Amino acid sequence: MGRMGLLTDPRAGNAEMIKFLLRWEKALCFVIYLGGVVWMAMLASPIFNDGTYFSENALLPGLVTKESSLEQTARQYHRELVDEMKRYPDNMPYPWILAKFNQLHLDVYTHNFTLNYPFSGHRFTGQNVYGIVRAPRAASTEAIVVSVPFRALNSVHPTTAPSIALLLAFAKFCRKQKYWAKDIIFLVTEHEQLGMQAWLDAYHGVVSGQADVLDAGDLDGRAGAIQAAINLEIHAMKIASIDVKIEGLNGQLPNLDLVNLAQNAIKKEMVRGTFQKRFDMNNKFPHFKKWSHHFHTLTSMVLTQATGVPTGNHGLFHRYGIEAITLEGMEKTDRGAEVNFDRIGRIVESMVRSLNNLLERFHQSFFFYLLAATDRYISIGLYMPSLVAIIGPLFLKAFCMWLKHQQSTRTTPKDSSSESDSFEIGYIAAAFLWSHIFGVAVMNSPKLFTTLGSQYLQLETENSVYFGFACTTVLTLLRFFFIKRRSKQENVSLICIITLVELATGLTSIAMHNASLALLAGMLYVPIVLLITPRSESSGSRGLLYISWALLHPFLITSLIVAGYTYFHFSEENLGSLAVRSFDATKKALLFSIIDSMIYGNWLFNVTTTVILPIWLLLSNVVANEAVTN
Repeated sequence: MGRMGLLTDPRAGNAEMIKFLLRWEKALCFVIYLGGVVWMAMLASPIFNDGTYFSENALLPGLVTKESSLEQTARQYHRELVDEMKRYPDNMPYPWILAKFNQLHLDVYTHNFTLNYPFSGHRFTGQNVYGIVRAPRAASTEAIVVSVPFRALNSVHPTTAPSIALLLAFAKFCRKQKYWAKDIIFLVTEHEQLGMQAWLDAYHGVVSGQADVLDAGDLDGRAGAIQAAINLEIHAMKIASIDVKIEGLNGQLPNLDLVNLAQNAIKKEMVRGTFQKRFDMNNKFPHFKKWSHHFHTLTSMVLTQATGVPTGNHGLFHRYGIEAITLEGMEKTDRGAEVNFDRIGRIVESMVRSLNNLLERFHQSFFFYLLAATDRYISIGLYMPSLVAIIGPLFLKAFCMWLKHQQSTRTTPKDSSSESDSFEIGYIAAAFLWSHIFGVAVMNSPKLFTTLGSQYLQLETENSVYFGFACTTVLTLLRFFFIKRRSKQENVSLICIITLVELATGLTSIAMHNASLALLAGMLYVPIVLLITPRSESSGSRGLLYISWALLHPFLITSLIVAGYTYFHFSEENLGSLAVRSFDATKKALLFSIIDSMIYGNWLFNVTTTVILPIWLLLSNVVANEAVTN
């Protein structure tokens, strides 16, 4: 019996440690959490992060010799393209682009795709144009993509006409070279990321989103397996700097070697390079000011990556195992130095020639990292311990609650008629089942909300979805605040324990793919969750906990984050104007997150509704439940 006790009693042999944990549980959890937050903040300092370097030496030769001179050719293409765009202010000038590709003797193809808008019967069509320079020294087994998203004159986004001019000039240069070992695909896409997603799905013969939403169509021509891609967004013929954009769908990032290649090529041409549109700080500044600057850059990346929304067309390549980045040329607006297309062209040439030298796929360097500057990185080995410290207290709290339950059952008299050491499995299972079914129902509710809103209230899709979720939120909050529940202490404790483990496990799983999302969610939820415990009687001190937990409702916290973002960018406006902007921005953010999940497979909306919302409901039961001991 003594040996069996050692196997079943978690306190056996560790009595002093168990006493310590039970006595200092809350303080220990908060100290570990705060340590993780401070650790993450300190990683922005150059003292605690590392300088970037190349792991793949095959990428280096392209940084040495450049031969292109694209200024005059690009200017000519740009003048002609602008004239064509004036003739087609709403559409892509397909005939002109096709003619230019054909004049360069590329293998030229068009690609048609269709979007079946998920909330109505409307259909939208688009067309991509691409030309291929076949590798003269290989059998078309591998390829590199150089792409540009076409933007019409009436687009709300900055023009990309200079990018198309550069792409054509570079294609003309590549056509004359004989050293290419990989096919080079020159791609111009329509409708921003929609066109790129359709082209990639058609190229690989897959469906990334819902099968009935985006009809990717078929491709008449293909090249080899795509190894890497460079997406160009040059906004003017004279630019001041080049921003390297890396964040992809669901937080995926390109191999760090490709990012380093871009930044080194930019610096070698004496062009100012940025990350998150922020320049690096001179080493002469005081240490605290450098840390503050790098921390701001790091925070910008975390906030961008956490949304799971790609910052450019490059972000859709990553799910296919293709490393890709976007080079965005920022228009010159001051009296500083300007960069012409000769230097921009040599940057692109340098990168493509380096990629042409690769003998195998990117596999060295890092795929999981955070950047504090253009040349400073934080590897997964450095930031993951801080994430564990932020999330870990949830496991510790669950363990301590289980120990307390074991302790209470051992002190209960054996002949107690209350049978307080037994759980009502049916009650507990029903609570979890109902919460997760509700989450799945909410995830699948947008089409229902749209139908009801349009048929009975004549609302647009945006308003129908928003007010549908607002009504759902109000119902859950009313249940939380006004429906009182009384359940056995053991049942409420076990629900709390399992929910803590589920939240911690969910955040850990998210961290394996999108560290920024897990970091932000952990920083928001963990400190409040640590305060949630089953209660045995009403207490006025729990009022603050009620309010705090209500504000962490997924719909409310999203609205508050969007409001904060709006205030940050439009702080000069009055309160009424800010409220209207925040309301409109929240409606659009909600609808776009749903559409992104349907078209691209962005799982932020799905995770929020099927993981975070059920956990919020379960812990709401714990907060509002007045546990009884008999």
